[in-house]
Amino acid sequence: MPMARALSSICVFCGARAGTNPAHTLAARAMGEAIAAQGWRLVYGAGDVGLMGEVARSAQTAGAPTFGVIPTHLMTAERGKQDLSQLVITEDMHERKKVMFMNSDAVVVLPGGAGSLDEFFEVLTWAQIGLHRKPIFLLNSEGYWNPLIALLDHIIAEGFADASVKGYFTAIPDVPALTEALRVALS
Repeated sequence: MPMARALSSICVFCGARAGTNPAHTLAARAMGEAIAAQGWRLVYGAGDVGLMGEVARSAQTAGAPTFGVIPTHLMTAERGKQDLSQLVITEDMHERKKVMFMNSDAVVVLPGGAGSLDEFFEVLTWAQIGLHRKPIFLLNSEGYWNPLIALLDHIIAEGFADASVKGYFTAIPDVPALTEALRVALS
């Protein structure tokens, strides 16, 4: 009898705010639904606010297991979601990122602010120095990450990074294309 395939887990880094463009909220909801539709588990920051809350609620509603990780000091500010399949409370942000990353098979970064940039650059750097080979995707809804991609091009042009740094992540414009890319990466 063949062994059952382990449940794939998708780490989603995203904003604790919704931002001003409603398209990002719709994309977060669609991402949660896609995770559930594929039979994957959502790994995320355990907040019930902003895009974090949107992706989690839509994943839960569609039946996906949810694994949330939140540091003690953000339980109130990010309204730590208590109804998750699994909730881990960490001491600090660094431990949060590490636990999320270690419990995932792929990383998706939705629109967000400084925290999402921190999360993206940490996993990107880990890939660059050879600590992992997990796929990293930027959900570039409405071109949100275009300035980040331009910044990376500038860093490369100025000689502070090799062009290969852009090979450690893939920017994808919408959730259907991202879902297909994840399916291929996880197969």
